[in-house]
Amino acid sequence: MITLEQVKSHPDVQVYIKKANDFLGVIGYTEHGERHGNYVAKNARKILQELGYDENACELAAISGYVHDIGNVVSRHSHPEHSAFLSALFLKELNMPVEDRVLVMSAVGNHDEGTCDIVSPVSAALIIADKSDVHRSRVRSTKEITFDIHDRVNYAVTKSELHIDVPKKAITLNLDIDKDISDLVEYFEIFTARMVACRRAAKLLGCTFDVKVNGSP
Repeated sequence: MITLEQVKSHPDVQVYIKKANDFLGVIGYTEHGERHGNYVAKNARKILQELGYDENACELAAISGYVHDIGNVVSRHSHPEHSAFLSALFLKELNMPVEDRVLVMSAVGNHDEGTCDIVSPVSAALIIADKSDVHRSRVRSTKEITFDIHDRVNYAVTKSELHIDVPKKAITLNLDIDKDISDLVEYFEIFTARMVACRRAAKLLGCTFDVKVNGSP
């Protein structure tokens, strides 16, 4: 079984992640680098672990989460597909079995909320983990928050946590939002498509998906 740590040690991976994040910074996107990759990897693994999936599926979810944005080194447009093909190159070099490689490729290639097809538990875990990463630590400069809605909404979120209630088969994204910075309407204005994707992903896992803000029921 190929592990996330082996993927991280591949000489190309850190370059892809750093440069992809740098390029997105130039065109004004929030952080998509090491921090985001680790967050998504951790939570994708957590989702499948807590729902009782085997160790290999959990590791593939973590790997998918870590590398899902590397295609931004090619272009922001169609970056999921670019990420899938770039990841296939180094996963093959690491001798990952082809059955596992295609699971990672299909998950990574389908993580964009606008075009995603949720095709496996690995894919579902990646989508939920990725779309749940909204937090002020993703904002590159606080100078932008007064006029950029994405920066403002992210900066308003002071805490973001995924909770999996296994007996109830319920996945909940708990957010603490500073409403003096951004209100709930703005959050859903830009993230509704992401939350719909999370709901579809949770359904494949046999779960429901919900968002709770500032402890609301």
